[in-house]
Amino acid sequence: MRKALRFIVPIVVLAGVGGGFAWWRSRPVVAPAATAPVAQSPANPVLQQALAPLLLRHRQIIVLTEGRDALPPEQAKQVLAIGQALFHDKLEAERRFGDEALKLPAAARIEAGRQALDYVESAPELFDADRLAFRAALDGLKTALAGDSSLPAIKLLKRIAEDKDALDEIERNYDKEIGRAFSGLSDQRGIVLKREKWDDYLAKLRTLVSREQLLKEYGVIVPYTAAELPKEDTPAEIFGNALPPKTIALTFDDGPHAVYTEEVVAVLKQYGVPGTFFEVGRNLGSVDPQNQQAKLGPGAAVARRLVAEGYAVGNHSFSHAQLSKEKGEALKAEVLQADTLLRAMDSRRAPIFRFPYGARNAEGLQLLGEAKLRSVMWNIDSLDWADPVPSSVADRVLREVAKEGRGIVLFHDIHPQAAKALPVILDRLVAEGYRFAAWDGQGFSVQGAAPQPVTSGYADSWAVVVGIDDYAKWPKLKHAVHDAEDVRKTLVERLGFDAAKVILLKDGEATRKGILDTFHERFGDGKLKRDDRLFVFYAGHGATVQQGSREVGYLVPADADPKQTGTDAISMGEIQAIATSVAAKHVFFVMDACYSGLGLTRGGAGNYLRDNAKRMARQMLTAGGADQEVADDGPEGHSVFTWTLLQGLQGKADLNGDGLITATELAAYVAPAVASVSAQTPGFGSLPGSQGGDFVFELPAQQEFISADTTQLGGAAIALNAKIDAAGPAVQAGAPGRPAQVAPVVIKDLAGKDQTIKTVALAAPGVKQAAQQANDRALLAYREQRYAEAEAGFTEALKLRPDFALAANNLGFVYFKQQRWAEAARWFGNAIKMDPSRAIAYLNLGDALSQAGDGEGAKAAFKTYLELQPKGAGADHARQQLGA
Repeated sequence: MRKALRFIVPIVVLAGVGGGFAWWRSRPVVAPAATAPVAQSPANPVLQQALAPLLLRHRQIIVLTEGRDALPPEQAKQVLAIGQALFHDKLEAERRFGDEALKLPAAARIEAGRQALDYVESAPELFDADRLAFRAALDGLKTALAGDSSLPAIKLLKRIAEDKDALDEIERNYDKEIGRAFSGLSDQRGIVLKREKWDDYLAKLRTLVSREQLLKEYGVIVPYTAAELPKEDTPAEIFGNALPPKTIALTFDDGPHAVYTEEVVAVLKQYGVPGTFFEVGRNLGSVDPQNQQAKLGPGAAVARRLVAEGYAVGNHSFSHAQLSKEKGEALKAEVLQADTLLRAMDSRRAPIFRFPYGARNAEGLQLLGEAKLRSVMWNIDSLDWADPVPSSVADRVLREVAKEGRGIVLFHDIHPQAAKALPVILDRLVAEGYRFAAWDGQGFSVQGAAPQPVTSGYADSWAVVVGIDDYAKWPKLKHAVHDAEDVRKTLVERLGFDAAKVILLKDGEATRKGILDTFHERFGDGKLKRDDRLFVFYAGHGATVQQGSREVGYLVPADADPKQTGTDAISMGEIQAIATSVAAKHVFFVMDACYSGLGLTRGGAGNYLRDNAKRMARQMLTAGGADQEVADDGPEGHSVFTWTLLQGLQGKADLNGDGLITATELAAYVAPAVASVSAQTPGFGSLPGSQGGDFVFELPAQQEFISADTTQLGGAAIALNAKIDAAGPAVQAGAPGRPAQVAPVVIKDLAGKDQTIKTVALAAPGVKQAAQQANDRALLAYREQRYAEAEAGFTEALKLRPDFALAANNLGFVYFKQQRWAEAARWFGNAIKMDPSRAIAYLNLGDALSQAGDGEGAKAAFKTYLELQPKGAGADHARQQLGA
């Protein structure tokens, strides 16, 4: 047992601390066979046949998305993702229809066009709402006939014009009923109204199209959705939530369009509001893959006019592919070929990019950084691609704007409903005092932009770590040096301290002169900067001496004589003088010895890093109170206090999950934990001169791909941690991507009196950072064999970041440890799809497939591992499995 330090000022070591991705998502998107046959004519049915996929996709989208808000959240997300894939297929089908019409000889084109119009106008199986699927096809046929001045062509063009008028009339007739149905695309719920005609239409569609079949047959694209996750702007991406209140940025995707882009611009001019356009490269022209020369087409003229009139024009990929599934040269071509066309169109193109469907991966974001492009996402989706009714589109956008209060709105300038909905939307927003943001080269320019979060802002991090077992005249200790060594290791290997700036004093080095000289010579006379931090850890004996009517606490150096404590030991007054003389902004003493805390003052923590950076902090955490002894019987050769401290610094003291551990947060974790498993009552508070600041440790991201080599704690450590966790503060999970809420904790102050402390979130992490933190917490749970908690944590990480290969592999190994071979193989496979270069995932996959009985698959995985890492740690195991 370590001698109790009563009124000892602990010489603390000075240490400066530097969706889930579902298996189906990795499947290719394969269009199901057409289930809605159309009538065909025996001669020249080519264009009529080309209408079939348009009708099928139109019907599928309606059945799929109708009533989506009544579905469970996860299925609703899947439905939206599949609907987007269907929409893209419909766009491709419209393009193919136009191409087919242009390929036909003039006479055949007229006959084929006549048959197609016959079908659109009079096919008995078509509902009026079905015919809205053919609007773009009629435009394509009109374009194909534009150069033909023959009488048959003129008659056909007249029919097309009449049919488009009829479609407008259909739209008006169905406006209320279809609008009610498509309002189900929003997250609002209301009274279910009776809709006889629309219900008849849906009843027919449900006999032809099955939502469940679509879910089964399609791989799901996981899109960006702003409903569940907060999105913060980063240097790489802009989401819209950082805009000031009542500020909107209007954005338009998938153009340029020969007709509807101009209609959208006309509305923007009418209201005097800016807009940002994201163009698909192939709509601008083509790029020679050999010499990368751009050949501009008619669409480039539309985009050039946008730039000339002051609108921002950005990149939306070359072919509108799902870029989260693309890698290497294919991914690079999608981004750079479109950028080549945009630069050829006008050198003033905006350096911004929007991922189709919002689907992106780490490689894509890295590529944008290399190309000096910034990703622009959105937080308000008009869903105009799925909703053919302008009034419904407008209603949805206005509801979402009212809910969000600010943000980036996603439209598509390839639909008439977008242009028609805009005036309704702008009338309301202008009347309500909304402002409209324009791209200014760096961001969306608005006044009073929200301040960016700041970091802890330390310049340098320093530490002094003292551990004394071998006392000359005091009882010898067993674990103090080991405690000090592992604290130093944690500071350097876990918390980012420079090893050269962490001073370790052990046994004979930790004399009175050695300790005091370290502080005076290394840190005195202004040697530390104002923005530095200093962490001090002491493990050893403490003593209390009665001097007249008061008690004085001391730290006991290795050479102290028990009979000369007043002169040989280091008094509390000297510790306070050290704390006062050091120029560092934040100083934190942690002492693994007990003391009474006389002469110390209670202090509190700042609420935000921005304020915290301005306030001095002189804080102390002690192992216990007066007349208490330190328990030296903790796990793995540590005292109970230091073991708990080390566990806290590994991440368990990050109570609110924001990736930061403050001194206050560390005390809130350590004090009740130690008190619950020992006779010690740790104390925490501030030294005189503290101004309410709080020392901050920053947790690094864990990068370990779990494998058979990953270490786990032993039984004694797991058992003690279970008791510690049970006694810890109550933590309520926050919203996805947000810090948890931590209940106030009652612990002792440095004078032994009760105090209530409340931890606060010093920073709200971005979604990617939150995913990393969820992974890291799950890794801690895995090391303690708490597999259900680890599974939940890795799953949360994947919900936040669907392309997170690290979490996918780690989730797989949780299943592997539970002998759930199929699930393990599935998630190892997902990790490989996300990051094909990750060798350890192939080794894990090989083991899982081998256990599942798939010998050939296992061999292939082991071979790939050896190709990637022929001298890796698992190479001998892989060769053994291959029989080599």
